[in-house]
Amino acid sequence: MTEPAGLPRSLVQGYGRFRAGRYAADADRYRHLAEAGQRPRTLVIACSDSRSAPEAVFDAGPGELFVVRNVAALVPVFALDAGAHGVSAALEYAVLALGVEEVVILGHGRCGGIAAALDPAAPLTSTDFVGTWTAGLRDLAESIALPPSAGDDERRLALERRSIEASIDHLRTFPWIRRREADGVLRLHGAWFDIALGELHEVGSTGWRPVPVAPPTD
Repeated sequence: MTEPAGLPRSLVQGYGRFRAGRYAADADRYRHLAEAGQRPRTLVIACSDSRSAPEAVFDAGPGELFVVRNVAALVPVFALDAGAHGVSAALEYAVLALGVEEVVILGHGRCGGIAAALDPAAPLTSTDFVGTWTAGLRDLAESIALPPSAGDDERRLALERRSIEASIDHLRTFPWIRRREADGVLRLHGAWFDIALGELHEVGSTGWRPVPVAPPTD
């Protein structure tokens, strides 16, 4: 058996900073979470992109968010079969076992998964994992009405946001999510993060709008 390589030096250094800084400041909280278990109120389904970490965007501490990340922050339609469904399993655990009260789909600007779905010359095909995972985005892109003059950035932004809306629709195909939303004990949200500007937008009944920057609290 080949001996596993040691962790990258950058991660080891980061761990040192964590132990000296964040863990030292929150040691009691970590110990409480270890003993009492987690009870986050919010589930965030986000993209795997390294530039849009939910814990950073929402400045969340340990135990505050239950996070699921995948390419393009997609939620599949509810399906009962023998396949392995990672996102659906996380939804089931967060909603039924942890009892989260909020589910947030967090997309972001300049998403590579979205861009690949819009590029007919993309190297990934339907037989690849990413190509299969994002196949529905191509159909979704065709349903978006844009003027002929729309450029690549405009097309990508439209699909980034429409994909978030579609994932919210897919959440409602899960019977236990639909039931809890109807009972008023679970709320579904869509958000989009602008990486370059650090701005957050949310979708409401009248469309997309910027999230106001709340003043810092102690």
